Amino acid sequence: MRYLSWILRVVLFLALLGFAVKNDQPITLRYFFGYEWQSTLVIVLLIFFAAGAAVGILAMFANVLQKRREIAVLKRDIRAKNKLADIGETPQQSR
Repeated sequence: MRYLSWILRVVLFLALLGFAVKNDQPITLRYFFGYEWQSTLVIVLLIFFAAGAAVGILAMFANVLQKRREIAVLKRDIRAKNKLADIGETPQQSR
């Protein structure tokens, strides 16, 4: 399984490297008010991919925090119920 994972990584790296080599043409991005930015297509695609991934992670972050709070409350409830259950029982010793 480890070898298959490394083979997959190498194939993915070579595919992305080939993509980068084939798309090295200069492009111009035009913004509002006459602003322009010139770069290669690969760099622009990489920046927009990274920005999209960052926005996705930030959008997911609030949901993760909410679930953590919910888990903490549920764990606290379980501890309280276990504590109440232990109080009601009398310990029995067997010889």
